[in-house]
Amino acid sequence: MQNPGDFVREQVTTVRGVVDQLAGSVAETVAAERSKVSATGSQVGEFIREQRSAARVSLRELARTAGVSNPYLSQVERGLRKPSAEILAAIAKGLKISAETLYEQAGILDRRNGNPDTVAAIRADQSLSERHRAVLLELYETYVREHAASVPAPVAPSDPTPSRPAKESA
Repeated sequence: MQNPGDFVREQVTTVRGVVDQLAGSVAETVAAERSKVSATGSQVGEFIREQRSAARVSLRELARTAGVSNPYLSQVERGLRKPSAEILAAIAKGLKISAETLYEQAGILDRRNGNPDTVAAIRADQSLSERHRAVLLELYETYVREHAASVPAPVAPSDPTPSRPAKESA
């Protein structure tokens, strides 16, 4: 018969093993999520930096118009911070682009349907106003959806042997 002290030690050891396994699993999950957030943060940050450079707006000027601090905006551009939807909207306003564009970059909104190159070309065209870009993107997405709906679904191939009438017995 096992004494109570040994029994308790055995149970504690078992519980510690389970807790260590769970802690390891949680740590792996947190590390994976952290890398996803970092990748998304750096992607949106790079996009903001590119847009700011294209608009020839200084970091300080954009920070002022967006209502955020200069160091914070710098951290966003370097992917060290992931801005909220409200901050993204303020940055978009300062860059004179649609907030939807930044939301897509940040992974808040799903990307539009259609060819990504076409969408990128419309967004990159500096001869268009932001309003014109938004209208063109909306029209393009509508045409893509309508085309996808009008294309008939693929038909499964039929039996290649023609059916023959049964022979009549004489």
